[in-house]
Amino acid sequence: MSVKQLSLEDAASANITVISGTSKGNQAVHDLIVAYRANRRTGSACTKTRGEIRGSGKKIYKQKGTGGARHGARSAPIFVGGGVVFGPRPRDYSKKVTKSTRKLALRKALGEKIAAGEVASIGSFAVAEAKTKSFIAAVSEITDAKKTLIIAKSFDEKTYLAGRNVQGVQLITADEVNIEQILHANAVIITEDSYETLAKRTA
Repeated sequence: MSVKQLSLEDAASANITVISGTSKGNQAVHDLIVAYRANRRTGSACTKTRGEIRGSGKKIYKQKGTGGARHGARSAPIFVGGGVVFGPRPRDYSKKVTKSTRKLALRKALGEKIAAGEVASIGSFAVAEAKTKSFIAAVSEITDAKKTLIIAKSFDEKTYLAGRNVQGVQLITADEVNIEQILHANAVIITEDSYETLAKRTA
């Protein structure tokens, strides 16, 4: 298994457009990460207003003569078990990001990882048998990073089965990889058959 560190020149020769050494793209990366995290929020938090509290709306005691403050129903917010004032309601937190921003962010994330020397290139990645031990041995030959991302055009079923329980290693296709996964990894391994897809996504 031949492994080499991917350089900015190698990326350029493979037609993968990247950005590094400049502030360009920083805002795009920030916007996309915020959108990813916002889109994972369910927005299902909900509290009841005083109109939704179950129970009678009858005035709890007479208006005058008690020596206490005047009150209406027990559903008023000042009572235990009453409604909540300005509490959370179901809402949609999702954010939209333009295609150009996504592309710019991917260029930036890849460029910075390559410039930092954290991206390796290999011909292909696969294991002969669907065993975790074999998978760990194959990854160890390439890198000893705690968090590793392996990008390929596709993976066979044995490789997926062998790697699904390995903590710290993630298999992802070039079509599906996103900048959050790239930035999270300490080492990124890219197979040569994924160059074409990455070139299209960054063009």
